Amino acid sequence: MLSNPNYVDYRLQGDGVAVLVLDNPPLNLNALPTLRLLRQHVAQMADDARVRCVVVTGTGERAFCAGSDVHEFQAVMDDVVARKLRLENEAFNGLAELPVPVIAALNGTALGGGAEIALACDLRIMAADARIGFPEVKLGVFPGSGGAFRLPRLIGSARAFELLYTGDLIDADAALRIGLVNRVVPQAEVLPTALALAARLAAGPALALSMIRRAVREAGQQSTAQAIAQSLADSDAVFKGPDVVEGVRAFFEKRPAKFTAARHAVRRPAKNGEQS
Repeated sequence: MLSNPNYVDYRLQGDGVAVLVLDNPPLNLNALPTLRLLRQHVAQMADDARVRCVVVTGTGERAFCAGSDVHEFQAVMDDVVARKLRLENEAFNGLAELPVPVIAALNGTALGGGAEIALACDLRIMAADARIGFPEVKLGVFPGSGGAFRLPRLIGSARAFELLYTGDLIDADAALRIGLVNRVVPQAEVLPTALALAARLAAGPALALSMIRRAVREAGQQSTAQAIAQSLADSDAVFKGPDVVEGVRAFFEKRPAKFTAARHAVRRPAKNGEQS
């Protein structure tokens, strides 16, 4: 490991695409400083209306993120749940609850917590020579930062059981086949592909996209009646906004639409003792 990692780099491009780079080489491990910075940057993006899409990637060609730094387990074993897992869940849940599309650019292997970061994203673009998996069980550890509940929502319980029970890693082609990732491209094309898609989404109708993200993420967690009520409320908000007028006008004028409506506000989790 390098002696002076940046842990997490953040930049906001002029097109509204925010880029988070996990920078703890060579494996971009989820060390405690990495998680603190990740949580900080996620909170920053939640409050910054200029952010219209997010790309998460890692440095180098070897790993997107190889999960936790096992050496920290030995150092903070008695406090690991209170510190490490709480930090991971706050950071990953914050990423999952952002009101904008989030893309994981898997430049290399994603293991454990690294795979859980990918699950908190909406779309995953994976390097052809990378692998992904949840090997926590091989250390006697529970995948406690989203793997156990986000994975089955994405690929179904049967496939999730197999990956989580065995801790086996799968290659990019297998990940694509079971719906764990959206696209597989050569390693050098991972970030450019993700950025091109992000730019396209950032130019889209931010309010509609944020509501689509919430609706898809909450699918299966609401009753049909609740989902319909939320859908009607979201549709009403969108139809009252300027993007619908612009979209229809652009359609008839046969030109690209220029959407300007603000994104949906982020919903903050309640603090201890507060009502949600």
